[in-house]
Amino acid sequence: MLYYLLDILNKNFAIPGFGVFKYITFRAGLATITALIVAFWIGPKVIRLLKKYQIGESAKLEAPKTHLRKAGTPTMGGLIVLGGILIPTLLWGDLSNGFVQMILFVTVALGLVGFLDDYLKVVKKKPRGLIEEYKLIGQIIIGLIIGSVIYFYPQFLDSTIVKYKSSTTMPFFKHMELDFGYLYIPMVVFIITATSNAVNLTDGLDGLAIGTVGIVALALAIISYITGNAIWSEYLTIPFLRGSGELSIFCAAMVGAALGFLWFNSYPAQVFMGDTGSLALGGAIGAITVLIKKELLLPTLGGIFLLETLSVLIQRYYFKYTKRKYGEGKRVFKMAPLHHHFEMLGWEEPKIVTRFYIITVLFVILSLATFKVR
Repeated sequence: MLYYLLDILNKNFAIPGFGVFKYITFRAGLATITALIVAFWIGPKVIRLLKKYQIGESAKLEAPKTHLRKAGTPTMGGLIVLGGILIPTLLWGDLSNGFVQMILFVTVALGLVGFLDDYLKVVKKKPRGLIEEYKLIGQIIIGLIIGSVIYFYPQFLDSTIVKYKSSTTMPFFKHMELDFGYLYIPMVVFIITATSNAVNLTDGLDGLAIGTVGIVALALAIISYITGNAIWSEYLTIPFLRGSGELSIFCAAMVGAALGFLWFNSYPAQVFMGDTGSLALGGAIGAITVLIKKELLLPTLGGIFLLETLSVLIQRYYFKYTKRKYGEGKRVFKMAPLHHHFEMLGWEEPKIVTRFYIITVLFVILSLATFKVR
């Protein structure tokens, strides 16, 4: 909104210095700062409100016993993150841009699904929250909408995406795209559903999920800017998607919101973000890679999220297999997801979180290297 006002003032009155607001890099910086301010401002207010109405985390049976002390910590703090992302994007982003509209839709829609789940858990005291099948249906519907728009109405985003509507770029290879054809929409549904759930699984230690999301969001801001820049995209031999650079405003806001929320969520956490934040953030990461045609970067870019998810799947299916074969279920990990395994080994929570940050940075460096090593 401020972007439009400043643009109008610049066009009609040619105010010196106002031309800088047309640059994505400048607005991305403003979005990061604004997100930090919003998170710092509304954070204490939201935490007080959650405490007032006793909206706290219940003890989890599937977590190590050391987590019992966390019972009662305010949850649904994802509202702080969403406020830190949405407000700066609305202020500094081009809201007429199809890419921006799509990513805002995914974030708000999945945020509502997560909010409903948290509400049922902590307010209505239903242990399971939103039934998993209903949650999955919501994620699938959102994925179907995004996939259908890109496949059937690519012009909604921009004419430059038409030729790539059902394809994605291949890491490490120049001028090579993988066309999914009729499987494109199911692929989009899978990515958005998988990433939203993967970040949800990662959200088990103080600061773990939000910190890794912030690191990944920074990388996505760079990739989005490059994809929407004709010169840089040509230099790096990746498809140029006009208008996709505006997504870097959203990603920058995500970085600022992550840093702001981490202030309250770092060990020992004053608030947890709950499904309200984790589902929205995970879905947004998946949707951005879909919109900029970098879906195949997710396994490295979101490497930590992938490892966390695989640890749960391996544990679950190996336990079922050994129980069926030997009559007694066996485990690969001491506890899943993966971060709980290291807790059971005796690692301190801050050490696990810090090391997972380091691994995420290494994954991000590898992902960015694929643009040059082609």
